[in-house]
Amino acid sequence: MCFNTPKKKILCYDILQYQPSILELIKENFDVKKLPDPNHDTDEVLKSVEVAMAPLGFSFNRKKIDRCTNLEIIASSTLCVPHIDIEYAHSKGIRVCYLGNEKDFLETITPTAELAWGLIMAVTRRVPWAYKAACSGKWEGRSFGIQTPRMLSNMSLGIVGLGRLGSMVASYGEAFGMKVYYYSPSSRNSAYERCQTLKELAESSDIVSIHAHHTPETERLINVEFFQAMRPGSFIVNTSRGELIDEIALLDALKSGHLGGAALDVLSGELEIDFCDKLKDNPLVSYAKSHDNLIITPHYGGATVDARMKTETKTIDLVLEALTHINNKL
Repeated sequence: MCFNTPKKKILCYDILQYQPSILELIKENFDVKKLPDPNHDTDEVLKSVEVAMAPLGFSFNRKKIDRCTNLEIIASSTLCVPHIDIEYAHSKGIRVCYLGNEKDFLETITPTAELAWGLIMAVTRRVPWAYKAACSGKWEGRSFGIQTPRMLSNMSLGIVGLGRLGSMVASYGEAFGMKVYYYSPSSRNSAYERCQTLKELAESSDIVSIHAHHTPETERLINVEFFQAMRPGSFIVNTSRGELIDEIALLDALKSGHLGGAALDVLSGELEIDFCDKLKDNPLVSYAKSHDNLIITPHYGGATVDARMKTETKTIDLVLEALTHINNKL
């Protein structure tokens, strides 16, 4: 789909790191205004654009919306839009395009669930440390086998949040012969055992995988009480949002040996501008450098080339569809 002249003016940011083919798609359909990131916004640019791409970590709040006097659409290639004041945008007649309501499409986006399972395998079988041992000339497989409590088929899997990704990971666990439990106030699946409380899930599971959304209500959902209820030697994996975990309580559970291990693709505060500057002093990162029961990866669960291509293309398609609807109403 392509609009004839005049093309709508769209604001894109270099920080979004669009792939070349996506940039070409945008240039084909829009008059592009580019800035490095929202810290470089100017009144001149904001007043001129009709579509704005909104990167996570930068607030698209009332103040910014009011600066965009010709804005028709705000778009984000994300499932949720915590960075956009969606209610205020709608009150100003501005549409917000994102992927949260595209259920059928999202069923085809699987890499985060796949990474979650990879992290489960890696932390329970000590894969990173076994690799380092082999590279250093140590061929002592049984020493790592001793650290693996049981086969996955003899362990239970607990899912926090049985939405799209949680359901995928639950099905992987079932394929491995695991007993699967879940805690999810808004979802039901009779194939798995439903827990009435988080504490019940913690007590029932050898491995817990987190797939809940981050909201004010779920902030530090996984806390000291949850870790205390978990079985000694159990494992926890988080590919959702770092803010869902009380990271100090997690660190204490790892240091004490109560947890067998943890694997995190997310950390609290990672959307803050100065997060990378603080990373070297992050207590969890410092601990991971010298211990073999914590894996940390840099939030790349959904970042495969094909997944990014599909989600970014879908977002542009949603914008074009919204513009068609707007034009038809004129």
